[in-house]
Amino acid sequence: MLRNRLLAAMSANDFARLKPYLEPATLNLRDVLVEPEQPITHVYFVEYGLASVVAMGLDGEPIEVGHIGREGMSGQSVLLGVDRTPDQTFIQVAGSALRMPVEALRAGMSESPVLHALLLRFVQTTIIQLAQTALANGRFIVQQRLARWLLMCHDRLDGDDLPLTHEFLSLMLGVRRASVTEALHLLEGVAIVKAGRGHVEVLDREKLEEIAGACYGVPEREYCRLIG
Repeated sequence: MLRNRLLAAMSANDFARLKPYLEPATLNLRDVLVEPEQPITHVYFVEYGLASVVAMGLDGEPIEVGHIGREGMSGQSVLLGVDRTPDQTFIQVAGSALRMPVEALRAGMSESPVLHALLLRFVQTTIIQLAQTALANGRFIVQQRLARWLLMCHDRLDGDDLPLTHEFLSLMLGVRRASVTEALHLLEGVAIVKAGRGHVEVLDREKLEEIAGACYGVPEREYCRLIG
């Protein structure tokens, strides 16, 4: 059974095109899947775990701009015909993936307009996610943004116990760790989450969605519309 939703959305013929080139890969914590400004040689279709796409300014300070879990793949830039990106993608929650060479994927796309269209629709969902992240960072308070990111992690990981550190959460939100701690305490105070050392347990997803409000849901609906 395919765990990756993007692979599962492919037609039987299109998946058969890619299958000979797919190989299992272990995703360890902090493994880098895409190096900034380096040729992307392989893409990873995540099955378990969570990858972060981070942007860095000239000062070297990173901020997360995207999530990749079992709904997608790393190295989306290659789907647009380019071989590298200034952004970095690395593993924040260990897991596994199916990986394949970029050239094999491009060959499959050139052979199948249907496959090409599906993968471009996936790129559209990542653009919407990025746009909504910018909207969240500009218009919503830290507590709402934290609720949104926790929901996004919850969507992509199994179970309610999310292995997320305060350091990772501060990177996701682009704020100080003290701000993350304060926001977590507010959510704990109303029994929505329970924070421990190196993990956050979701106790009440419905209330978490209420806190996130308009901050969450647009990319998720777009993914369902375009991918299924």
